[in-house]
Amino acid sequence: MVMIKHVEDWKPLLKSVIDSKAEEFQLMGYSRATPEIVWQCLKEKVWKGNPEKRLFQIVEDILHLSSNIFMSYLTVQSYQNDDLMASIAALSEGSNENY
Repeated sequence: MVMIKHVEDWKPLLKSVIDSKAEEFQLMGYSRATPEIVWQCLKEKVWKGNPEKRLFQIVEDILHLSSNIFMSYLTVQSYQNDDLMASIAALSEGSNENY
């Protein structure tokens, strides 16, 4: 019997595969590559949410995650974080003027 589960439900069984992928990216020079960031990248770029898949499909997706997709994800995250920090700074400056 082949089991199909939501991607998130398989995560506990995938620790070593995700760790391996993060280490691979670190060896390629992506020092920010952690297992959690790799997982988030897969959820947002490859799976687009929490679809139902078989275990072998998820392992295949993890192992085939390209550095191009990962770098694209990191770049978008960096821009979003920069925008958030700029917004926080602008709000902080504005609130200081009121006092």
